[in-house]
Amino acid sequence: MPMRVIAKSKLRQFWKSSPGYSDAKKQMAAWYNFCVRAKWSTPHELKADLRNASVLKNNRVVFNLCGNKYRIVVLMDYVRHGMLIRLVGTHKEYDEIGDIENI
Repeated sequence: MPMRVIAKSKLRQFWKSSPGYSDAKKQMAAWYNFCVRAKWSTPHELKADLRNASVLKNNRVVFNLCGNKYRIVVLMDYVRHGMLIRLVGTHKEYDEIGDIENI
């Protein structure tokens, strides 16, 4: 069963929020399209496909895009094949969050 990514609108909102983020559109759209075709049932399967993803505690996964310029943090549900986008932001915005595992 392919992954369901909730919600693509968060990605759109991010890349439209500033003219300086327009470079994110292509890679975020590609990331989304890749994820909705993936069939990950475990963190190991995810890491086998995307080695630069960081699997954190509390079912959080961090994806780096545009050469680490942007970050997407998701809450993973491997049983239901779902990904809930919790954060779309710049590397700096990500660094300012103290407790990524609980966002």
